[in-house]
Amino acid sequence: MIIVVKPNSTQEQIDHIVAHIHGMGLRTDVSRGIKRTIIGVIGEEDAVRNAPLAAIPGVEEVVPILKPYKLASREYQAEDSAIDVGFGVKVGGGSLGMIAGPCAIEGREILLEIAKHVKAAGANILRGGAYKPRTSPYSFQGLGEEGLKILREVGDELQMPVVTEVMDPRQVELVDRYTDIFQIGARNMQNFNLLNEVGQTKRAVLLKRGMSATVADLLMSAEYILAGGNKRVILCERGIKSFDSSTRNLLDLSIVPNAKGLSHLPIIVDPSHATGRPDLIPAMALAAVAAGADGVHIEVHSCPEKAMSDGPQALLPGQYAAVMGQMRQIAGLLNRNIPAPHGSTQSGRQ
Repeated sequence: MIIVVKPNSTQEQIDHIVAHIHGMGLRTDVSRGIKRTIIGVIGEEDAVRNAPLAAIPGVEEVVPILKPYKLASREYQAEDSAIDVGFGVKVGGGSLGMIAGPCAIEGREILLEIAKHVKAAGANILRGGAYKPRTSPYSFQGLGEEGLKILREVGDELQMPVVTEVMDPRQVELVDRYTDIFQIGARNMQNFNLLNEVGQTKRAVLLKRGMSATVADLLMSAEYILAGGNKRVILCERGIKSFDSSTRNLLDLSIVPNAKGLSHLPIIVDPSHATGRPDLIPAMALAAVAAGADGVHIEVHSCPEKAMSDGPQALLPGQYAAVMGQMRQIAGLLNRNIPAPHGSTQSGRQ
């Protein structure tokens, strides 16, 4: 439930409301807006369902939230969230996060080459995997901490925030030293121990939809992170399992307006993992922007045939630059903000 505080309430009254809720064995999340303050009640609400909370001094209204994802819901926060991910880049609230880079970090020289290309095209977030969850245990598993160091160095050199996957709660502390955004992959969307762990950090989280997950499943996973205190969650559609083998997965673009109607969290689309086909990625990227996505995540490699992971689904730098130009045109029609080519930012890593 949500407790709406009266506009003229004092800080002492707000503290009293919070203490009262804590005394009932529940947690609170205080959100101070421009015009008023609301207090989210976190936990099983049966204990307070019939409690006379409206009688507490300073309380204007008590609003029940029927959805199981309380903090992620539009009922809790009506306005879109805009997540600051570093170097002045925001995702959501009209600003688009354009994520690009190779599937896996293979070395400093090749990553820097790719990063320069995608930044020149207008990408504002650099991706690269240091830990790779692969179907086969014999496939390339990533460079680990050495890859994280390379990613951080290249991101700092080009003034781009970086995103990389974290696969295990035991990796969170290490990855947190180097990344600007944790990526939770589809296979780990319901790894609740991992969600709880990143929820204890202040680092932004890119949460990918599981391969068979519903929209509600995705939002409940986001709720684990939000309930831990980390409000910087970005949802990601990357395709779900289908009977059709002509594409890698089935890209569900309806999730974009669907999730936006249910939640204030930004949502981006990953057509690379969804289709697995470079010939389909441009059209699906354009459709994602037209559907209202808060960003697009595309894998790019300067020599896909030599890539150590997911080369067949990567765009060449020139192809990426072309689709970025097209996405920029569509975004302009919708009053959305895609970075201009060769743009630079000033502020640093958070």
